[in-house]
Amino acid sequence: MQKKLITVKLLSVLTVTALLVQPAFANYEEWEAERAKLPKFEREKTVYRVEPGKWSGPRLSDGQPDVQGQWSNTISNHTNFTDPQGATPGETPRTPLGPRESRAPSRVVDPADGQIPYQPWARALQQEYLKNFNDPVKPEYVEPLARCAPGGPSKSFMWHGYEIRQFPGYLVFLFDSGSRIIHLYKKGDKKSEQGNKPHLDQKIRLWNGDSRGYWEGNTLYVEVKNNNSKSRFGRTGEFSGTETIVKERFIFDYKAGRYLYSATYTDPSVFTRPWTLEIPARRVENFAEDGWNNQLGIANHKGKELILEPYEQICTENNGGFGGGSIIGAGNSFPLL
Repeated sequence: MQKKLITVKLLSVLTVTALLVQPAFANYEEWEAERAKLPKFEREKTVYRVEPGKWSGPRLSDGQPDVQGQWSNTISNHTNFTDPQGATPGETPRTPLGPRESRAPSRVVDPADGQIPYQPWARALQQEYLKNFNDPVKPEYVEPLARCAPGGPSKSFMWHGYEIRQFPGYLVFLFDSGSRIIHLYKKGDKKSEQGNKPHLDQKIRLWNGDSRGYWEGNTLYVEVKNNNSKSRFGRTGEFSGTETIVKERFIFDYKAGRYLYSATYTDPSVFTRPWTLEIPARRVENFAEDGWNNQLGIANHKGKELILEPYEQICTENNGGFGGGSIIGAGNSFPLL
């Protein structure tokens, strides 16, 4: 896959005055040293609240709020779905966790107990997946992301940083394992609504589902169908079904460089009632690269300007980033080619 290059302004690194007198760096090592001065991306223990309202930022030619760039969740990864900063049950945490109330809340915000309201058979299966996570004696016990399969409509937002790109009528998420396209229409515009592409035939099932959405102020509303139900929400074994319908809201705070992702899952065959999860996210361009939340590497090129290059499809392509995959000696300590 051909990588796309993006130019990053250095105003967050140096003052404008310094930029006027600072000579262009001549080599990668000097750029790397300068980037190391950026703040480290720190995990947060609370969820940043964003409410639906007006959009105060720039727009693209088709009227979409411009939210392109690099993003990452602010709480934790997919280790434990209902205790995001806890350990995988059955494993010894690397550091003492402290009391539960000192950690981030459950990703499940409704019901109030922070648990997915499963039907009895589904809860039993989730517990079976959890019990066999560390010793998967059957193929179905292997957590799909371990094989670089896409993470599903919601889990992908918990797993490393990712990029948002926008095109007329579309918004695209580029994850390190799979991508996702949202087909857009304009709510209230009769011609646009009539021209909205219907969901795929329900016989077609996708890892990240089939998405249709519209913008209203600072909020992107999305409906997701056609899920193949193969992905999990965490290493703790939570899952959804093939008939699940997901209603999502991406609520953006332009000035703060953040958004709140909310998704309501409905499927009477799997759950006893609809339930909702939340994942807070923020921009990461102005943080130091950490191989997890910020996966922008320094591009190796003949020019003198700093160009940052996102590690696309890291998991499936073994092209650097976290751990380097199966490439001996790969990682974050060298420029991308």
